Amino acid sequence: MGPWQKNHTLSSEFIILGFGDLAELKILFFGLFLIMHLVTLAGHMTIVLITVIDNYLQTPMYFFLRNLSAIEICYTLVIVPNMLANFLSSSQQMPFLGCALQMHLFVALGGAECFLLLAMAYDRFVAICNPLRYTLTVTRALCLQLLALACLSGFALSLTLTVLIFLMPFCRSHEINHFFCDIPALLFLACSDTRANELAVFLVCVLILLVPFLLILLSYGFIIAALLRMHSIEGRSKAFSTCAGHLLVSLLHYGCALFIYSRPKSCYTPEQDKIVSLVYTNVTPMLYPMIYSLRNKEVKGALRRLLESLAVQDQAHTSTS
Repeated sequence: MGPWQKNHTLSSEFIILGFGDLAELKILFFGLFLIMHLVTLAGHMTIVLITVIDNYLQTPMYFFLRNLSAIEICYTLVIVPNMLANFLSSSQQMPFLGCALQMHLFVALGGAECFLLLAMAYDRFVAICNPLRYTLTVTRALCLQLLALACLSGFALSLTLTVLIFLMPFCRSHEINHFFCDIPALLFLACSDTRANELAVFLVCVLILLVPFLLILLSYGFIIAALLRMHSIEGRSKAFSTCAGHLLVSLLHYGCALFIYSRPKSCYTPEQDKIVSLVYTNVTPMLYPMIYSLRNKEVKGALRRLLESLAVQDQAHTSTS
């Protein structure tokens, strides 16, 4: 009998402990994170909507932003609804395959987001450092290819990692001291030698996190150098406003992920990991639409035009009824 069958035979489910030690604060946390989740969904859906219908936002930069928001919506839906249900119960049972699917989708969507952030950095690099060739270089076909490559790479690496993790024997315990099926929490439960699995996690982290992050930093090194050579203060300000949001989002996303997944099993601390995971699964996704819109005049203008259009339609409907 193989490890997969052995795991499934020993226990067909995991128990997600979540925040069982904070029973007196569960209702408060449930309300707080429910509001944050709804704000997150509303923010990203708004970005998807305005970048689809607004004619002024039909550019590669907003094509990537739209798909980044779509990925964020799926990313939060994989984790947050289960987390909210966990707040209302002392423990949450999750089927073996359900846990594997959650981890696979979480890593796949997170990986796709990492590669998409790199594609967005490339878009800004060409736009600012080589503007005369921008329309010839960053074509719609290239954008579609980069999006497909980001998604396929994320899902392929995630599938490989998920299979390696769930082939391990979890004979020590099936209680996951986390609010979702995360890689470090599952490695901690394994009763076999996990050095090969930890090496696989490290290699995937290098491919998904470290390499894209270093390339993004390199591209922004060239971008900053180009901005310093720019004579137009207005042009420099506009370029900075479009790049600052992307750079801040990249720092938040890669910073949290590198902290969680680049450490060895011996450094695993469940309570600390749960706090950091709450940040990158709830707080940062909620902040992304605000970061992109607050400093971006084009997004704010598109949102204003959308609201004005809705107001006109509402007045027309009222006058005819």
